[in-house]
Amino acid sequence: SSRRYKNKIQTICPAVSMSLPMRGMHRLLLRNLEGGQTLTQLGQGSQRHASTMPVEKEGKVLHPDLLNQQVRETQYAVRGELYLRAEQLRKEGKEIIFTNVGNPHALGAKPLSFIRQVLSLCAAPFLLERPDVTSIFAPDAVARAKKLINAFKGGVGAYTDSRGNDYIRKEIAHFIEARDGYPANPDHIFVTDGASVAVRMCLNALIRNSTDGVLVPIPQYPLYSASISLYGGSLVPYELDESKGWGMNMETLKKAVQQARSEGKLVRGMVFINPGNPTGQCLSADNLKELIEFAVKERIVLMADEVYQENIYQDERPFVSAKKVMHDMGEPFASQLELLSFHTVSKGTSGECGLRGGYVEMTNIHPGTIEEVYKCASINLCPNTMGQIAISTMLNPPQPGDPSFEQHHKERSEELASLRRRARMVTDAFNSLEGMTCNYTEGAMYSFPQIRLPPKALEAAKALGKAGDVYYCLKLLEATGISTVPGSGFGQEAGTFHLRTTILPREEVMADFVNKFKSFHVQFMNDHR
Repeated sequence: SSRRYKNKIQTICPAVSMSLPMRGMHRLLLRNLEGGQTLTQLGQGSQRHASTMPVEKEGKVLHPDLLNQQVRETQYAVRGELYLRAEQLRKEGKEIIFTNVGNPHALGAKPLSFIRQVLSLCAAPFLLERPDVTSIFAPDAVARAKKLINAFKGGVGAYTDSRGNDYIRKEIAHFIEARDGYPANPDHIFVTDGASVAVRMCLNALIRNSTDGVLVPIPQYPLYSASISLYGGSLVPYELDESKGWGMNMETLKKAVQQARSEGKLVRGMVFINPGNPTGQCLSADNLKELIEFAVKERIVLMADEVYQENIYQDERPFVSAKKVMHDMGEPFASQLELLSFHTVSKGTSGECGLRGGYVEMTNIHPGTIEEVYKCASINLCPNTMGQIAISTMLNPPQPGDPSFEQHHKERSEELASLRRRARMVTDAFNSLEGMTCNYTEGAMYSFPQIRLPPKALEAAKALGKAGDVYYCLKLLEATGISTVPGSGFGQEAGTFHLRTTILPREEVMADFVNKFKSFHVQFMNDHR
């Protein structure tokens, strides 16, 4: 039996048996016995392996050279070399404009009043006991806070279910149903500390070893490359077409899968980001239909990164979710597509990055798999409660007739209109510069211009051991204090160079931002002719 074999392995090979669950132990045993190893040989091999690994280096057990190799190989460009240099300059007294990350409040965005009123009352429920509470806070914010406090037994300082509070998950399900016209199951929704945690949780479940591949768009958000590397999987890139507004090319996608399979990889998942990060493109319903057909045909789990669904700056392609398109297509797609959909409070008009609230909805995922993910989520006990409440206020905002509706609607509408103007301002500025082209930012929070660097700049970069776009971005940072991310951190077509900047500086300072950028670029090009 499995238990008898486990006991035997524990006796002969404690180093192998440590922390392995019964099923993992059984699989390990069978794999090695099928390979011709006896139990004794298995134990001796493990002991030899352990004896060749140093315990410490330079007096430290946790020495950088002795860390998990996957940790050492993980790269995250958004907080990489450029960010670290920017932080150093900031500490030295230089004014830095951090456009390297989509962090709206850090660049001057104001919190939505309704969200913060509800959060304040939930964090300090004694305020609800004041007789003048409705003269300080909007009556509907007071009513919402009371309802939430009642739903959070013990208040926001108590643990919730590991998937998130049941009341919050039901609100998420109602939002999804209202958006798409199809029901959602609250028990298939996991609330997490930001969407990034949900993405990593799903990738960790999906990836078994280095032969498991995940399709990721290039350019991509480094969360995906970093997480796939950390969990020991293989990133399978598929390039977006810059000449067609960063559109998807299904032939390119099919070739990427064929190439990966020819190399012995098993493609199990596919990421798409809509609207795109860093590229800002918006996918149409027809684009999504092609992706869904492809995923079902190839038996691939689709990971829909839809965190920018509120950030739309054009009218031709409004946001539509992958789940809605899947159901609209009918069978066999409605029941066969395995779909993971992500959303967050960090983006959109709420922009509450620091509150860390996000979720994943699992559609057509095996119930046993959901149980396994639930088990792993339980290791972290629960997502933070303030992030959960932020999700509630974002997805269930004031409705027409509510006391806060007019103000909330005004705040959201004005911010979206401003973002649309800023998207145009930044794109037009880049396209006015020598050697720079930029597709219009249709959605999300970023512009991703291509820079055609002169040969002298490439020679200077090479002499410093840096990629051309890293060299450009470092020079930009030193000269202007503008912190961006080089395109090499996202992946790009060979021989091209890009950078990513947010469109988040406020309109009142955007002109200064644009002028600083233009002045630097002109000088840079003149210095490297």
